[in-house]
Amino acid sequence: MAAAKLMDFDKALELFEPVLGFEVHVELNTKTKMFSDAPNPANEAFHAAEPNTLIAPVDLGLPGSLPVVNETAIRSSISLGLALGCSIAESSRFARKNYFYPDLGKNYQISQYDEPIAYEGSVEVELEDGTLITIPIERAHMEEDAGKLTHMGGATGRIQGAEYSLVDYNRAGVPLVEIVTKTIFGTDHRAPEVAKAYVQAIRDIVRGLGISEARLERGNLRCDANVSLRPRGQEKLGTRTETKNVNSMRSVERAVRYEIQRQAQILADGGTITQETRHWHEDTGTTSPGRPKSDADDYRYFPEPDLLPVEPAAELVEELREALPEQPVARRRRLMTEWGFTDLEFQDVRNGGLLEVVEATIAAGATPATARKWWTGEITRIANSQEKDATELISPESVAALQQLVDAGTLTDKLARQVLEGVIAGEGSPQEVVDSRGLAVVSDDGALIAAIDEALAAQPDVMAKIKDGKVQAAGAVIGAVMKAMKGQADAARVRELILERAAQ
Repeated sequence: MAAAKLMDFDKALELFEPVLGFEVHVELNTKTKMFSDAPNPANEAFHAAEPNTLIAPVDLGLPGSLPVVNETAIRSSISLGLALGCSIAESSRFARKNYFYPDLGKNYQISQYDEPIAYEGSVEVELEDGTLITIPIERAHMEEDAGKLTHMGGATGRIQGAEYSLVDYNRAGVPLVEIVTKTIFGTDHRAPEVAKAYVQAIRDIVRGLGISEARLERGNLRCDANVSLRPRGQEKLGTRTETKNVNSMRSVERAVRYEIQRQAQILADGGTITQETRHWHEDTGTTSPGRPKSDADDYRYFPEPDLLPVEPAAELVEELREALPEQPVARRRRLMTEWGFTDLEFQDVRNGGLLEVVEATIAAGATPATARKWWTGEITRIANSQEKDATELISPESVAALQQLVDAGTLTDKLARQVLEGVIAGEGSPQEVVDSRGLAVVSDDGALIAAIDEALAAQPDVMAKIKDGKVQAAGAVIGAVMKAMKGQADAARVRELILERAAQ
């Protein structure tokens, strides 16, 4: 397929106004699925389970099996709706969404249609320069996830050209909340940045509530980005495309930018936009056509006959409202002030998805500066080299314990990095790694004096220079001692001993 022609981004924004909308799916981390007692693979303990091992008759659509609503999923959905500023429906109903689902055994999805559990809200998102933008929320509704198809035998891993497909029903029935925005106007040149900031805001909210791991790379959080363009000054909306399941913050931003440039070129050339889903390709930074986008009528929604309406008690709603955590924007601004970080330092933490672990490391005893240093520096470097998430490698408590060894003089920064590698490799706690590898700083005067004497014997002119007032010459001896003792000498004490020797 030939590459699409793209208009320069700034030129596209001169001619057209971007209009956005987002549908974000949040996998809830309940112990069991939405309508069955099968384990929920969205949980850390089950996400890597063998295919088709986390299933129950309801998940497979077996005859005679009936759904039962997960109460915890209801509570989580209400909490999320409240955190999004939504009203909670006194009564909401599940519906059957009929569509060809090869990865849902019953061939329909249980969702909510015209009676969602939460509606009419808004969420405040913060751009990198501190600008606040309010995103209007139309609804947040409950539904179940589909399974996973793996296409085999083709060159691309896609259905086109595949010889056959395998279906894994583990994910079928995982509880979801789909958050649907209203139409978003006025973002202009900042449209891609707004898209990224919105998804970040949803991630921060659900993590703050503790209802989802919200890991885009694992599909705990999935974003469908709707983009359309209309000529400047025109009231009528353009035809939209829906880019599906974009799986990183950066990709959300890139996908919106790409669609603006692609659609602008088509319209400028006199073409028309097809209303369709589109697939995002991370490797090429492009989208490709999916399927024509269906309207609601095509899904033949009707009320789910096997489930009663959800009617949460007013007392429950107020209980959950009282338990809501601090809003992400307010929390971030409070933490930045408390920690004394600059805007850039705080953005490094936030953009790395490290806010929670840095906070936990500080709570475990590290200073804000050292917690930030470890997580945004050496830990992130190791994570990138191993293609893992930094938060998977080591606990905040271990990072704080490592820093305490540095503060106590047991380790230098260089030795601490070796200990970090040992902890990440599974060799034990920081203290256990120090003991097993023999990495503690040597501060015993006898051992240090012996090393100093050896270094001075190799550099007989250095002591004379120090005695003549050229104190910086001590650096050569300190370096030699550190090398001889494999970096484990107490450099400050070595310097003191050298100067004491010179004063004699």
